[in-house]
Amino acid sequence: MYAIIEVGAKQYSIKKGDVLDVEKLSAKKDGEISFDKVMLVSHEKKIEIGQPYLKNAVVKAELLGQVKGKKVMSFKYRRRKSSHWHKGHRQQYSRVKIKEIEIS
Repeated sequence: MYAIIEVGAKQYSIKKGDVLDVEKLSAKKDGEISFDKVMLVSHEKKIEIGQPYLKNAVVKAELLGQVKGKKVMSFKYRRRKSSHWHKGHRQQYSRVKIKEIEIS
């Protein structure tokens, strides 16, 4: 059984037991999260597709913690102007583990 969910304007293909990093969620560590924006569910050789979301499907996950992504550097240089700037950014993510995919 697998599903496609939408979290923070991004779509993820998941199945039970997967661990993935999504955009930072405001939930406590070791808390349970439910994602109701389920777009597709495949189970028992049957595929259900939502328009845009399925009303009877929920994905339950456990929050494992907050992590930071890889550092992204940006640099701008203007020749002959003695002008440049250098910035770095690390995106914050929430690491979640999928516990179950429910269809009612």
